[in-house]
Formats: sequence, C-alpha cells, structure tokens
Amino acid sequence: MYFQQFYLSCLSQASYVLASGGVAAVVDPQRDVDLYIEEARANGFRIQYIIETSLRADFVSGRFELARRSGAQIYLSANAKTSFPFVPARDGGILQFGQCRLEFLETPGHTPESICVLVTDLAIASKPFAVLTGGTLFIGDVGRPDLSDDATPLQLAGLLYDSLHGKLMTLDDSVAVYPAYGAGSLCGRQISAERSSTIGKERSCNYALRPSAREEFVKLMPPELPERPESPDQVAPVPTLSPLPGLNAQELLARQAAGAVILDVRPVQDFLSAHVPGSIPIGPGRRVAATVAGIGPEVVLIVNDPEKLPRAQLRLARAGIEHVAGYLAEGFTAWVRAGLPVKMVAQVSAEDLYRRLPGEHGLQLVDVRRPVEWEQGRLPGSTLIPLNRLLTELDSLDRDRPVVVHCKSGDGGAIAAGILQRAGFGQVMTLMGGFDAWRACRLPEEISQPFSYNV
Repeated sequence: MYFQQFYLSCLSQASYVLASGGVAAVVDPQRDVDLYIEEARANGFRIQYIIETSLRADFVSGRFELARRSGAQIYLSANAKTSFPFVPARDGGILQFGQCRLEFLETPGHTPESICVLVTDLAIASKPFAVLTGGTLFIGDVGRPDLSDDATPLQLAGLLYDSLHGKLMTLDDSVAVYPAYGAGSLCGRQISAERSSTIGKERSCNYALRPSAREEFVKLMPPELPERPESPDQVAPVPTLSPLPGLNAQELLARQAAGAVILDVRPVQDFLSAHVPGSIPIGPGRRVAATVAGIGPEVVLIVNDPEKLPRAQLRLARAGIEHVAGYLAEGFTAWVRAGLPVKMVAQVSAEDLYRRLPGEHGLQLVDVRRPVEWEQGRLPGSTLIPLNRLLTELDSLDRDRPVVVHCKSGDGGAIAAGILQRAGFGQVMTLMGGFDAWRACRLPEEISQPFSYNV
C-alpha cells in the first residue's frame, strides 16, 4: 500500500495520497493539484476518490479541479451543507480499493461536517494503523470549535469533546495520527511543528485531551482562539499563471498610488535594510493570506531573482490572491537608480531595548505572535496584536509614538513593521531575533497561565 503526506508550509496544510491495486484516494487536496496528477502518473495508479475532512475556511481547495482532471468522485460528510454533488461519507462507512481499507468517522466539533478517516493496510493487519484527523485532532492541540454559522462555539465544543473522547480516544495507542494542519495554522492555538504523532502520545501530552468532564472541556475551548478565517470555502482551480510584465520604477509608483499592494519577496534582512516605502515583506515560508488578504485590489512584486516569480505567484494563488499585476523589472536596484525615496526599519537588540525601557515611557511594544505564545512568556508591558489581526487593530496604537514590534524570531516582526509603515507609523523598529533573542539573554518576562483543569 502506498501512503504519502504532502505538506504545504506556506499554508500549514497537509494532504494525503493513499493507493493500492492501481487505485488512489487524495485526502484534503490543496489548490494546485499537479503534484497529485504527477505522483499518480509516476507510480502507475489512478486517482478515483477525493475525500475532504471538512469544508475549507482558510485555503482554496483543489477538489473540483482534481475531480475534473482525474474523473474522481468527491466524498464529504453526509452532514455537509453545500450545493455541489458529492458522495456522503457516513459514520462507519467503508471505502476499499486493493489492500487499502478506509473507514469514515463522523467527528463534528471543529465544524459540523468534520470527519476523520481510519486507514488499514489489509496486507499487513486487519486493524487500522493510522487515522487522518483533518481539523479534529492536531499534534498538541485540537480543532477550533467556532467555524459554523449554524452552531455556537459552545455547542461545537461539546460535539468536539464527544468526537475526541467517544471515537478517537477509543483507538489503540499505536495508531498514527495525521492531521490536516500544522504549526502556524489559524485552526488551532498551539499546534506542534511535528507532522505526525500517535494516539498514545496525544493522549498523554495533548493539553486538550487531559481527563476532564464535558462541561470543563466546553469551558476550556472557546476563549482566546486565533482570529476566525474570513474566506469562505473556495473551489476554483489555480488560474493559468502567465508570465508577469516587468514594470519600471515610475510604473510601480503609479500602481501603488492606484491602490496596489507592493510585496517584497527578497530576504527579510534586505527589506529591513532598504525597501520601497509602503511595501510589505513576505519572506520564504510565510503565510501570505493573513498578511495581505483584503489589503488592496492587486499586488505587485519585488524580487531579487525573476526566476522566483512563478513560486511567489503560486503561493499567492494558493491563498486565493490572484491579481498580481507585475513585478519591478531589475529589482530594487531599479528603484534606487531612479532616485526614488527609500525606507528602512531600524533594529534594536534585546539588551539595548531592555536598557531603554525604564526611561522611555512613550515606547510601544507590540508582540505579533499567537496568543498562546504570548501567554507563555512575553516582554514586560508588551501589547499582543497577532499578525493576522494587525491590519484591523491599527487604531489601538498611537501613530505618533515609536513602536518596537516583534514575533518569535524575526520574519513576522519584519512583516508587521512593513504593515505599520504602510499605515503611516513614522517610528518603527523591530527586535533583532524576536522573543527568542530576549529569552536567550535571560531578560525579565511576564507569564500567564491560560489553561486550568479541575480534575
């Protein structure tokens, strides 16, 4: 039996291909489906089934494009409310091809239509060796229970408890856990960077699976969730990514004046040293959806190497951002050669910032990490504004006072600095090395205890 995880770091999303007897199923496909088509061709199997563990709120699904190109059937929970045709996956339902046996578990909670998939390789054993947990169970966390317009977070949290303890926690400790999301996803609070686990490990280490009554679990879930993804479930195929036109500096300036967002794809350190005023960095591996979605009608790119343009376009398209108008021909050098204004972001070391804090009362410290990271340790006096909420909470900051912004290690702070400068903040600095550098210097921290159990 063939089993392969495909992890998309820029969206913190995992999809899976399972095959046996020349037939394959793809679980939770990403938007650009060529990798599944190519994988099937290379291994001599036919994609016949597409399984979605839930409808998507945070990235664009590739289900329709993959179905069109492969002829595969789409499977969704029987509880899914959608207008397109699909095969209903019901609790206990079986899908078998070759030696691969898939059993569906209805596990509402993350969403009303969430399902998990038990995977058995009949050539080896009659019991499942893995479970694909979708958005229900993550590594170190569980799915957020607020992605429904029909049920309240409290109602979904109760269903999530039932799904976790009544179904997933009844599995053998040895069963491998493969979720649909990883660290950085908005679908959880403190998802681990690990990409797989076991039921036994999660039973003993996952904070949300510690012994508790249903009522206690329900009270635990809703507080301090990341901002809810705003994009609805989307199914459009990736558009044809045509070569982008090169723009000169004046054309770029005109596009920006008309409302275009300039995204700087150069290394983050290059951006901090010098950049086009109003541009925002998106260094390698960053989640672009939370950074630029809704900020402007179109995007223009700045790159050091034009060969990186297709990758940048693809990353944006995966997040549903398709209106890329062009790129700055000859890169940032062309902007400097044209004699146009240049901005920089000052950087301050942890030690220097610590020395400045007692006397510099007007300094605003902004932490753009996730709430759970902030609770576990933060700079004294800092304000939490997660990166994905920064655009909507700019008015909570004083544009006339200096700001020091930071994330865990650096890149998120640079993105935040670009957003603040674009919004008119005149004195913006980043903390070199982020909170990791502050902690490495053993400087004072404030700590919260967000989770409590009365067991």
